[in-house]
Amino acid sequence: MRPLRIDVLADSDTRWKWGALLARRVDPGCHLTARFLHARATPTARQLDEVGVRPDELAEAPLADFLADPSLAEADVVILAAPGGVAQSAMHGFAKAWEGREKRPIVVTGYVGVVYEKMTDGLLLRAGADVVLANSAFDADRFRAVFTAVGVPAESVVETGLPFLSGAPYDPEAVARGERRYTVCFAAQPSSPALRGERLYILERAARHARLHPERDVLVKLRSRPGEHTTHLEDFPYQRLLARLEDAPVNLSLVYGNMGEVLDRTDLSVTVSSTAALESMHRGSPTVVLTDLGVRESLGNHHFVASGCLASWDDLDAGGAPAADPGWLRRNGVLPADADPFAPVRGRVAALIARRDGEGLPGLSPYYTMSRAGGYLRGLLSRQGLEPDGSPRPGVAAEAAGAGRLVVRRLTRRSLRSVYRVAAHRLAPVIRRWGQL
Repeated sequence: MRPLRIDVLADSDTRWKWGALLARRVDPGCHLTARFLHARATPTARQLDEVGVRPDELAEAPLADFLADPSLAEADVVILAAPGGVAQSAMHGFAKAWEGREKRPIVVTGYVGVVYEKMTDGLLLRAGADVVLANSAFDADRFRAVFTAVGVPAESVVETGLPFLSGAPYDPEAVARGERRYTVCFAAQPSSPALRGERLYILERAARHARLHPERDVLVKLRSRPGEHTTHLEDFPYQRLLARLEDAPVNLSLVYGNMGEVLDRTDLSVTVSSTAALESMHRGSPTVVLTDLGVRESLGNHHFVASGCLASWDDLDAGGAPAADPGWLRRNGVLPADADPFAPVRGRVAALIARRDGEGLPGLSPYYTMSRAGGYLRGLLSRQGLEPDGSPRPGVAAEAAGAGRLVVRRLTRRSLRSVYRVAAHRLAPVIRRWGQL
């Protein structure tokens, strides 16, 4: 079978990581095209390098421009690695742009991590894709129940796993062999917790742990450097808060880089609710989901209630190092290293491509229509520069001459975008926070 051509439509480094790694799981030898939606969180070159997956082609443009690019319709698979509203808008745009075509790409979408809020809202925004991925048996059951209840074909839901769950098993003897100091890593998130006081509390407790255990290294793993953005806005960066700590211990430090590489030297993973917890559990590493700020839906740590990993900084200070419950791991998509959770999606994609090349596929049929939810859908489409019928709004879509022109556009816009980011997303929030910091 020839290598597939897979295009990943993404809006941030986190979603690109999910989409790109998923593409390689579907077909390791695929021709991979990155199509970045021109937005606030479009990843920088450093963030792309950190993900570690290099696309064969790269382009950046608004969604309306991509819809006007005929090369997108030539892909075998399009992975929508984007929020639900963007995914729904893209499917309406695809349905209009590919109308009347004998062959069209297979459209795949899903979630980049734990689904702990707005499950029905986000799921119905993804309904209509050929494949909607569920990252665990738990999610698959929930997704199919919702689809069945509203009349969406449940066979579009395919159980799989998170594509970034990988890495060498945890070696608990590495410290005893003198290969490294015992290392505690707190995996930070841009929005959980979001409040300044709660984020400062986390840092103060990490610093206290470092003082109580001078034989340990305590890392605070950050997602982005100053001036960069990721999936969610971050009003109170840990870098700035750390600068306000008095007498920060020398064994407390901020780190960046690939999460997997940081986990390679981590003995105890700590987080509020990051998917880094799942990465750590997959390796068999002791993992803590913090309860200090409460176990709350708004934090996302309620998802881990039955995992056996809920603990507090007091527990860590006393030497606690929880192990995850094996049954909970299986149910939540953290499978043994020899498992292949991506076989079902490979099979589903292969079957759809065979059908496309044979009898053909029907057009895309997103769940939301103007007659079913016009008041909701109209706004979603408008924000992406689309008319109610899914066509690009006049004056918004450029005549895209192919990926080459879009790549040039990316390179020429990069410096202007950096200036815009600094002004709109760094200086403005600083001004707003002057009275708070």
